[in-house]
Amino acid sequence: MNQGPVFDKRDQFDKVSSGLLQGEQIIAVYDAIGVGTGFIGLTNLRVVIQDNSFVGKKVAITSIPYSKISSVSFVADKSMFGKFASSSNIAISTSHGNHEVDFRGDEKAKHTHDVILWHMLNTK
Repeated sequence: MNQGPVFDKRDQFDKVSSGLLQGEQIIAVYDAIGVGTGFIGLTNLRVVIQDNSFVGKKVAITSIPYSKISSVSFVADKSMFGKFASSSNIAISTSHGNHEVDFRGDEKAKHTHDVILWHMLNTK
């Protein structure tokens, strides 16, 4: 049973919706906390990250196709062995660098991690 996309804030969902390609569908859009990142969007084709940290109050919306992601990680201050989903921060690595996102809740971080990992393993 498909429940449709999940999201925290309608305006963030609408930003991702406005940039969808033909056949692209939103899986989730989560609000991010901390310096820089405004939100992370997950579609069936890519990850969309809003970065608010540009000089002059500029904002970047970055799209990362799943096929270009080399790794996705939970980030924590201490060893998480045995507590895989305890972090509310993930890092996405590409050949062009890393993107870190802090979430409001462990469940959102785990869902994001799992969606990215699934697409990484199933994208040709």
